[in-house]
Amino acid sequence: MPEGPSIVILKELIKELHLGKPEVLEVTGYVKNLDKDRLLHKKIQDFKSWGKHFLICFSDFTIRIHFMLFGSYSINERKKAPLQLGLIFKKDELNFYTCKVDLLEGNVNELYNWENDVMADEWNGQAALKKLKEMPDAMVCDVLLDQQIFSGVGNIIKNEVLYRIRIHPLTKIGNLSPAKLQSLVKEARNYSFDFLKWKKEYTLSKHWEIYNQKECPLHHIIEKKELGKTHRQTYYCNQCQKLY
Repeated sequence: MPEGPSIVILKELIKELHLGKPEVLEVTGYVKNLDKDRLLHKKIQDFKSWGKHFLICFSDFTIRIHFMLFGSYSINERKKAPLQLGLIFKKDELNFYTCKVDLLEGNVNELYNWENDVMADEWNGQAALKKLKEMPDAMVCDVLLDQQIFSGVGNIIKNEVLYRIRIHPLTKIGNLSPAKLQSLVKEARNYSFDFLKWKKEYTLSKHWEIYNQKECPLHHIIEKKELGKTHRQTYYCNQCQKLY
């Protein structure tokens, strides 16, 4: 599943096309829950990202693309995979595959809280801290995947952040000191931007310290289990990461 930094890369790639506010000349694909005619000859106002959501913004509605586990896209080319949604402009086209497509009515800025997005300029770490303090019994492996707190954080970022700050994934929020809570919030954003940098360099997996590894950097055996209420695959080191 693409995490927030990967969606930012998609947004930047589209901005590099210098489309401006392009008019949709043709709509293709097998998406069923969308009135394609509503998009025809409408001008796109902006392309945005919110966490793992890619947003194609029109004047009074927004198309939301969620890539789920296996979604992908192509720009100015087509894959052999079944096309979910394709948008054709005067000189360019955007194609989306194996994804969830929804139409959201209204102003996109009233639909999303940009302060939750770890990649956004509007990110509000203090608001995240406040939410964390209201859920003392929640485990850190779950809260990092809560998109209403850390929008854009996925399983890779979760695992790497927890190793970076040396916190065991089963630790409850209420057992962390204020300093540790601050480090949790800070590194969720910091690692997301590291992820973005390494992804652009095609070196992301070379920087993994614990995700999909057998040993941590200190050569301890890594545990791999489905943990928390989310039951997501979690990699952790019992020797390096403290259970508070």
